This record gives sequence, C-alpha cells and structure tokens, in this order.
Amino acid sequence: MYIKRHLEEQVLKASEYYPVVMVCGQRQVGKSTMLYHIKEEDRKYVTLDDINARRLAEKDVGLFFETYGYKLIIDEFQRVPTIMLEIKKIVDERALKGEKNSGMFWLTGSQKFRMMKDVSESLAGRVAVFDMSGLTRAEIDGEPYQAFSPDISALKEKADCIKPRSVHEIYENIFRGGLPKLLTSDIDRERYYADYVNTYLERDVKDLARVGKINEFYDFLVFLAARTAQELKYDEVAKAIGVSAPTVKTWTTVLERSGIIALVRPYASNLSKAIVKTPKIYFLDTGLCAFLCRWKSSETLENGAMDGAILETYVVSELIKNRYNGGAIPDLYYYRDIDKKEVDVIIPDGNGIYPIEIKKSKNPSRPTKNFDALSKLKKEVYTGLIICLSDELVPFDRSAWYCPVSLI
Repeated sequence: MYIKRHLEEQVLKASEYYPVVMVCGQRQVGKSTMLYHIKEEDRKYVTLDDINARRLAEKDVGLFFETYGYKLIIDEFQRVPTIMLEIKKIVDERALKGEKNSGMFWLTGSQKFRMMKDVSESLAGRVAVFDMSGLTRAEIDGEPYQAFSPDISALKEKADCIKPRSVHEIYENIFRGGLPKLLTSDIDRERYYADYVNTYLERDVKDLARVGKINEFYDFLVFLAARTAQELKYDEVAKAIGVSAPTVKTWTTVLERSGIIALVRPYASNLSKAIVKTPKIYFLDTGLCAFLCRWKSSETLENGAMDGAILETYVVSELIKNRYNGGAIPDLYYYRDIDKKEVDVIIPDGNGIYPIEIKKSKNPSRPTKNFDALSKLKKEVYTGLIICLSDELVPFDRSAWYCPVSLI
C-alpha cells in the first residue's frame, strides 16, 4: 500500500524547471518509493546499491548513461560521487544545443553529509534539493498538504476539519513513528528498528565519517535519544561516552546530515550576548527514539519519565516535516536567556515572532509565564500557542491560545 506524500507536488513542479531534482533524507523514509510512484512511464530507475550498476558507473560512467539513458531515477547516487560531473556534462550539452533539459535526472540519497559537497561543486544552479522525512500525521490520515501557520484564524479553519485525538492515540502515534514500512505492513516493530539501527551503523556511519568506534557511536546515539528535546552540551556528552568533544560534534553532524536528528538553534536578534548559544536536539522519528530508549509500549512511554520530552519531540518533528513537505527551510528556534527563561519554539514571521509552548496537560497552568521575557528582543510578539492535550482551540488569555496537538 502506498501512502501519498505531500512532497510529490514540489518534486513535480521543480522537475519542470530544473535538469536535476535531488531528494535526500534518512533511510527508509520512502524517497525512492515516492519517486517511482510519480514517475512518467518512460523514466527508468537504477540504484547504485546494486553492485553491477555501481561497478559500471565507477568503471565507465559514459557507458552507464548509454545503458540506462534518461529520463532516469538514480537511487543512492552518492555511492559514486564522480557521477555528478557526467550529469553536469549531459545537462549542459543539452542546454548548449538549445534542447530542453528539465527533469532529466531524479536523484535520491541518504548521506547528505557527503552528497552536498559533490552537488555544490558540480551542479550549482542546475539542481533543486529537497529534504524528506518520515510520514507526517496529515499524510498518515490522508489529508492534503497545508503549510502550518500559528495564526489563530488559520488554525480555526483547520480545527473545523480535524478530528481530535485522545492522549492514548497521540502516544500510540509517537511510539509507532513515521517510517512507511511500519505503517503499511505487519512487520515486527522491534525487529524492524533493530535491523534499521544495525544497517545505519554498518553502512552509513562507517561510510560517512569513517567512524572507527562503532560501539561508542551506538552509545552516543542512545545517549542523545534519551536527551531528545534538551540542550546539546558537547562536553557533557563527550564525558559520558568517553570520547572527545570534537568527536561528539563530528558525530552530531553525521546524525543531522543523515536525517536522524534536527538541531533547533536559539533565537537571537539584537541581544545575542544574552542568548544561550547551545542548540536543542530532536529526533525526527519518534518511533526510533522510543526504540533506542527501550520503551516497550505506548502506554509505558505515555506514563514514563520521557513523556513530556517525547511529546515536545513529536510536535517539533511534525513542524519540521511540514516545512520539508512544502519545500521550505524549517525556520524554527527556541528562546532561553541568561535568567533561564525559556520558550519552547519561536517562529519568526515578518517583523514579529510567534511564541509556542508545548505541554503534556489539558489545561496547563502558567504556560505563558516566560512570554514577557521576549520583550527584550524588541520584536512584535504575536498571539502565541500552548500546544497541549486540550480538546479544542480556545483562548488561554490575550497572549496565547490552547491548541490541540491534533492541529499540528
């Protein structure tokens, strides 16, 4: 069973104007499945995970393209970096002849850490790049794409179409995660994630950063999962794992570039000295995060020590994936000043900002207590949101509204 992806429209639109379209993201999020589903009848497919195709591309790249031709989908293209120069040559030759070269190549890859260096050097101005993550709630529920807006009038319209979910349903979604195979088959969840982690460690990590300490890297992965939605302090992580702080920074970049985590930076305007510079870390797939932390069911997760952090992770990951599906950069930040006053999410919009708090409660008390601190930023502070387990979109006070998690 195929679940329609919101990114489809962006890819097809970009393919009308760019010779090359690249979709990147963590393994198993459905990149090649989506492209294969929306491709034209005359577009061929090849994966460089196939040893014969990879050998041909490495030994004789000209013969590779004579064999497969174009229009063409090339899956895991980063496994043969030199292929980029040949693609550039092909699309440029077409342009020089005055022939149409849009949509010639669709590329997918799970190693953005390596890919972007090759792409920026070879295909600047010729490629549209999209990030892709696991399924959003809206995709799972079969809803059309709608860019998330914290504006109250937009949320009111959306509230009329969205069915509220109970706290148990929300944590079941969190526990399940958004990787398509877990949602479209009856594969065992524990077995799937165990194989997923092993594949990631053995293939991507070794290949990306030549990580020699695979056991320590696994400990690092688990350590970060247990601290999702928290500030990432490199020295603290390094001490706990037994590696250097520079190594932790390198490994964090590997996780970020391979789509496992997202880093949310602190918001700063004129008062950069007063703002904590440490980023917060979020796992983009809450199911993987729960697996790494050894939570065995949605019920134990809902009532466990990570209940609030995993809910915040879920909300932030949904906001990030929503931005990805619209082909946009996730412009999300958080606020924390030297007085330790914190706001979970800041969304800039024009000359102002929307503050957002995320709470595991139906009626959080004092949820906007830190909003006043935002006046230091000398930005207009719009009506904010308290994303929580409320059943309906209702005002908390004049500064913020309760917003059900279902509306994200």
